[in-house]
Amino acid sequence: MIMGVVADDITGSNDIGIMFTNGGCLAHIYTYEKPGDFRNLSGRHASPDVVILDTNSRLDTRDEAYRKVYAATKELQEAGCQRFHKKTCSVFRGNIGAEFDAMLDALGEEFAVVVLGFPKNGRKTIDGIHYVHGRLLEESEFRNDPIHPMTLSSLVDILGSQTQRKVGLITHGTIEQGPEAVKTKLDELRGQFNYVIMDVVDQESLRTIAFGAAEEKVICGSSAIAEELPAAWGFEKGEDLRVNLPEANKNGVLVLAGSLMPQTSAQIGHLKARGIEAVKLDTGSLFDPDLQKLEIQNRADEISKVLLAGRDILYHTPNRQEEVEHTCSIGAKLGYSPTQTGRLVSETIALVCEAVRERTGFDRLVVAGGETSAAVCARLGIGGLAVWEEIQPGLPSCVSLSEPPMFLVLKSGSFGQPDFLEKAIQHLKEQVEPA
Repeated sequence: MIMGVVADDITGSNDIGIMFTNGGCLAHIYTYEKPGDFRNLSGRHASPDVVILDTNSRLDTRDEAYRKVYAATKELQEAGCQRFHKKTCSVFRGNIGAEFDAMLDALGEEFAVVVLGFPKNGRKTIDGIHYVHGRLLEESEFRNDPIHPMTLSSLVDILGSQTQRKVGLITHGTIEQGPEAVKTKLDELRGQFNYVIMDVVDQESLRTIAFGAAEEKVICGSSAIAEELPAAWGFEKGEDLRVNLPEANKNGVLVLAGSLMPQTSAQIGHLKARGIEAVKLDTGSLFDPDLQKLEIQNRADEISKVLLAGRDILYHTPNRQEEVEHTCSIGAKLGYSPTQTGRLVSETIALVCEAVRERTGFDRLVVAGGETSAAVCARLGIGGLAVWEEIQPGLPSCVSLSEPPMFLVLKSGSFGQPDFLEKAIQHLKEQVEPA
């Protein structure tokens, strides 16, 4: 194992997994629930070069997120890992400071390199200011995130507000001078700061940072740096040890979309324009146990009939702003926080998916949204994933390591082109044997 990664959600785990895969590594993802689980799973399959533990902690309290990351890091360390990556959202949503601190505390370290830029998905850091597709983070779609509204653009300020440790910055002027300049600057700042944020203006920036920080024990941030690290380590791709795909049955592909991000909304609109059969979740039924049970039964019956007929189908949450606000207002009147309402939506989608699986035995699945993906994997008993093949930047397919195997795509809500869901369906249908 050349690196151990602790990620805060399942789609982010897939994201960094495919970056390492692009770099020639075999990457496995394990749903972290208690120490030891990933060792039991990995023992039944080819040993991965990179192990990724998903703590599903982005929506947890600060203390719970810290506990999970600390324990996951310790587990990786005890398994013999020497290099570590604390994977976060590419715009710093979540318990960033607590999770970074937890990894350093678990390792007894006081220094980490922080790289958030992901140019292939429109994330750049310039003079410490983070941009999303050319817009300041605070002016992007993430400003209105219902759980983690991003109202600042300075990464130093965002991280500094969440940790007592000192936060520094290396700007693109230094990075443009090459790996040795980066290494020298890191050594200079090591005694002054605990976290050093790196500018990322393009893919070449990532490559330079990777070669300059190749010997650093702890790296934090988005997945993009992982595509460049294997070459910086001198890693040579070994024999292809990917697991075999499950044999395709005659069912259609089920698409579940629980994300409210505009990228996912555009992808849903694209699928509908292409004529896919679509069913919308009745969020008004979620807060009454009897109505929720009826929603699950009726939607499962409806979806199962379509899949068994060999047709694809989309099941999604309402995503117009007024619909989202209406659902949140109902929840608020009943004492639900936005996080609790979001989890209720994800769990209902997961329960429908579980019921459809029991009726049809489908083995091809696309899920949009990190929280929804985590809930679905939990319901289907998917404890581990082998990263398969990239469809669009940061968006791979994967094969479950649990039995029976499934071939699936778990996508971040804010990633992907408008045609991504359509491409994902095609990919799952066309890939029937190991590439």
